[in-house]
Amino acid sequence: MPTQGSRRRSPFTDEAIDRYAASQSTPPDQHQLDLQAITQEKTGSAAGMQIGDDQARLIEMLVRAMGASEALEIGTFTGYSALAIARGLGASGHLLCCDVSEEWTAIAREAWERAGVSERIELRLGDALTTLRALPVDERFDFAFIDADKTGYGAYYEETLLRLRPGGLILLDNMLQDGRVLDESLTDESVTAIRALNEAIAVDDRVDVVLLALGDGVSVVQKR
Repeated sequence: MPTQGSRRRSPFTDEAIDRYAASQSTPPDQHQLDLQAITQEKTGSAAGMQIGDDQARLIEMLVRAMGASEALEIGTFTGYSALAIARGLGASGHLLCCDVSEEWTAIAREAWERAGVSERIELRLGDALTTLRALPVDERFDFAFIDADKTGYGAYYEETLLRLRPGGLILLDNMLQDGRVLDESLTDESVTAIRALNEAIAVDDRVDVVLLALGDGVSVVQKR
């Protein structure tokens, strides 16, 4: 397992390699460190839902490199991934965040304000699927990040893909489920849902996909 200090969140990487990779990567800045600390303080064991530093850095770089201006996030928690997306978008960008927790997203709002990105972020509280289906089907988004309830991933993916421009990216987190997707004897709802979605995306002729053993597995999906 990676060291707590690296916050790379992957159970699939040798510890020494993980420490080395972290030491050769751009570290989190003070805003990110502060958000990590307050998330740990305010949410306890739930803080493990926060993405790793490597994932956040990769997301920010991807969004910036593709020149994205419109982004979507499903599952915001305390706002760490949204902070990365918003930074990549730049001052003129717009990020729509969907979440159900007023308590956890209150932490996010404060963090975004301190980091100077709050004006780029629109937060909608409520059922994410309802929010998505209320949006026009107009290939609006350049980038989307899905990290919410696993049983909802299939529906979130479909609704997001309809609203993603050709060439746009969807990143989906936790697609390896700590490796449990490999064990066909495991049939709990989350593992079953993610295993089925992995298989569906792999043969979806609307997209290209690479599943990375980053964190708990990140699928990078590009719409054709």
